[in-house]
Amino acid sequence: MKTKHSFVHVFFTLSILWGLAKPDPHPLQDYCVADNSKAQHSLHMNGAPCINPTRATASHFTTSALSKPGNTDANIFGFNVTLANIANLPGLNTMGLTMARVDLAPDGLVPPHAHPRASEVTICLQGTLLVGFVDTSFRMFSQHLRPGEAFVFPKGLIHFLYNIERKSPAVAVSGLSSQNPGAQLTPAALFRSKPNIPDEILTKAFQVTEQEIVRIRRNLGG
Repeated sequence: MKTKHSFVHVFFTLSILWGLAKPDPHPLQDYCVADNSKAQHSLHMNGAPCINPTRATASHFTTSALSKPGNTDANIFGFNVTLANIANLPGLNTMGLTMARVDLAPDGLVPPHAHPRASEVTICLQGTLLVGFVDTSFRMFSQHLRPGEAFVFPKGLIHFLYNIERKSPAVAVSGLSSQNPGAQLTPAALFRSKPNIPDEILTKAFQVTEQEIVRIRRNLGG
């Protein structure tokens, strides 16, 4: 009988935790246009406070941010991500969504990375992309995307986008299932952390020498 009660207690506890683990809460009203003013708010929220709904206009629900090409020269990998989030599209607040335009230079790469709080669907608009992700069994799922084709990256799994064209740029647009999906670039997380991950950890993990770790850090700007 005691074992049965323990099982019920554990099951009830896990049920509560699963309920709390939802990435974004469901909105309780039609919309909650983000208040992006500099005013100090006495209420601290997991997201952004709302403006008075009577002040909402169509402009709060539209943005031209994704219409402009990004600067792919800004990093060594040759890519740029332009976000549509509550900063430039305040009507997204509480909707559990983020959108992104991804520009890749010829031979450009969005290096392996993960979004800890969101799944992602990417649609190729221009060029040819090689995309893929690795699951927790170390299986890789990859695909070549051409304009109009889409691919889904499951939440939290490491994935990449690569422009296989050597002479022309590529463009994609992504939708992510969280207002704040987060993005952790694997190379930067490992080699540009502050303070640094100890060299002996990285040399053992990658089975390389300390000199190679120093060279990788230098190449990544760490």
